[in-house]
Amino acid sequence: MTPRRTPSDTPRTTDPNWWRQAVVYQVYPRSFADSDADGIGDIAGVTSRVPYLSELGVDAIWLSPFYPSPLADGGYDVADYRDVDPKLGSLERIDELIHAAHEHDLRVIVDLVPNHTSDQHEWFRAALAAAPGSPERARYVFREGAGPDGEQPPSDWVSNFGGSAWTRVPDGQWYLHLFAPEQPDLDWTNPEVHQDFEHTLRFWSDRGVDGFRVDVAHGLAKDLSEPYRPSNEQQLPLDGSDPLYDRDEVHEIFAAWRKVLNSYSPPRAAIAEAWAPAPRRVLYARPTELGQAFNFDLLEAPFDATAFRTLIEQNLDAATTSGGSSTWVLSNHDVVRHATRYGLPDGTDTDEWLMSDGQVPPLDREGGLRRARAATLLVLALPGSSYVYQGEELGLHEAPAIPHDQLQDPKWLRTGHTVKGRDGCRVPIPWTETGPSFGFGGAAPHLPQPEDFGASSVEAEDRVPGSTLSFYREVLSARSRLQQGEELQWLETSSPAVVAFARHDGWRSYTNFGPEPVPMPEGAVVVTSAPLTDGDLPGYTTVWVA
Repeated sequence: MTPRRTPSDTPRTTDPNWWRQAVVYQVYPRSFADSDADGIGDIAGVTSRVPYLSELGVDAIWLSPFYPSPLADGGYDVADYRDVDPKLGSLERIDELIHAAHEHDLRVIVDLVPNHTSDQHEWFRAALAAAPGSPERARYVFREGAGPDGEQPPSDWVSNFGGSAWTRVPDGQWYLHLFAPEQPDLDWTNPEVHQDFEHTLRFWSDRGVDGFRVDVAHGLAKDLSEPYRPSNEQQLPLDGSDPLYDRDEVHEIFAAWRKVLNSYSPPRAAIAEAWAPAPRRVLYARPTELGQAFNFDLLEAPFDATAFRTLIEQNLDAATTSGGSSTWVLSNHDVVRHATRYGLPDGTDTDEWLMSDGQVPPLDREGGLRRARAATLLVLALPGSSYVYQGEELGLHEAPAIPHDQLQDPKWLRTGHTVKGRDGCRVPIPWTETGPSFGFGGAAPHLPQPEDFGASSVEAEDRVPGSTLSFYREVLSARSRLQQGEELQWLETSSPAVVAFARHDGWRSYTNFGPEPVPMPEGAVVVTSAPLTDGDLPGYTTVWVA
């Protein structure tokens, strides 16, 4: 076996604050690149594309889960936190990826899933084999049922994927799962759970990982006292009183993690996936905790000047309050791609649109991509870090017409086949214009690709002026030259449809959210999201000027 390459073998930058202004590229490994033609993307495939990511101009790679998993939820049901799914590779392959990334001055962030394990995790198998009240069951949330014979769930809590959040085991007890039944929730009041995850943080940090994305960070602490109180994740209170989400106790967990992360040089970065109100979300981003928390507000916002400016102001203020830095996200593995969202009428129910196979209402593909490029250029001008989801640099749209018998998202089953779920944004990305799976690897990818994917492939867009891939490369190159500091100055404009601001050394960003052209701002054009017209900034266009 090849000796493991350690971080000291690589020339990567050791700036402890690299994450504050980074552009992070999210890789969904199973759908990125398939090195062995089995239809599933793998770690070696990611390594083979490191030069592509380096040329693209990103600063870091975020790997969605690659751990051993039965795939009840796309890898977010983890059977072993300190290993690699054999279908995706091995620890040696991960070491090679980290080494290759560092040689290209790219950092590596890995997903950590601490709210729940897979039901195939050795701990849960031991819990099922043990008796009620045993130490093995104490790692999870097992409770007696309600009703005279305990045949009813202990509470009325609902799973995020539909149905009850409780499942009964043969001896009569029930276990809690905020997601699929195959994802039993851990009990974070158990010191053994704390110790094991701190071990996991050290395991990956010792291998050279630069940071962690923490899944469902707001869900670890729970109030399980009886009588059980109702929970409503969609309308969380501002006092941390919901029994299941965003409780004050969760911050004790992350304060302990920060001590582990700070024991490395440079300290390991971390970012919370915390679906919590903005005033509460900043708590996760404190320097004494994870340091950053995802801002998902723009994922749900219309393409509208007032909405964007309001949310940007709120999140910049929140970053100042927390001492962290803002994060900007337009697409990820859980939502309809933003090129598609912006091509649908405002207020479209995307679940209903997906159920129509993308037919009703009709998608304005060209207009959606134009708005997506304008929004991307605006976001990349903002202070803070930005997250790019694989394929958005190609202008990919959602793949809505996946046959029902090939859907994999647990939402499809748990909602009684009424919600397709997230498979449409997880389809393997195209690398070549033609050929089996458009260069992804293998003739039958694990999710079917649209027939027209080749036109949006890397091969089709590479070195083509005006292509979305060329646009991203140009933008990220300009950003690396210009992005300094975390200050922003809003600028007055002649139209309420325009959002404009100045950054360090006076370079400026202007976005015309309206359909009609407006006067072009003075200055030398650095980059633009769409061709300019004589003396005007066209509709649905962003321009940077210096």
